[in-house]
Amino acid sequence: MKVGLKMLHDQVLIRPHEEKDGAGGIYIPDSAKKKPTMGLVVAVGAGAKNSNGTLDPMCVKEGDVVLYRKWAGSEVEHEGVEYVVMKETDIIAIKEGK
Repeated sequence: MKVGLKMLHDQVLIRPHEEKDGAGGIYIPDSAKKKPTMGLVVAVGAGAKNSNGTLDPMCVKEGDVVLYRKWAGSEVEHEGVEYVVMKETDIIAIKEGK
């Protein structure tokens, strides 16, 4: 999924998975929804330079579904789509399998 944004350093662009409806199709207003902590990685920077000046490669890649810290990153909107930008260190896990 190309979004027209190139992330720098160890920054990761994530499209959060949002809770749409409650059990049984009950509408949940935005004010009552939990802040998402899982999402799809849509763009990844090249990595951060370490103390030796070499680039540490990123562990996550585009297409990964990740679990991240509840208050991590900054919410941004690009072309009408909501994303979260965060450092790779705010990502807790990569979902395996389907």
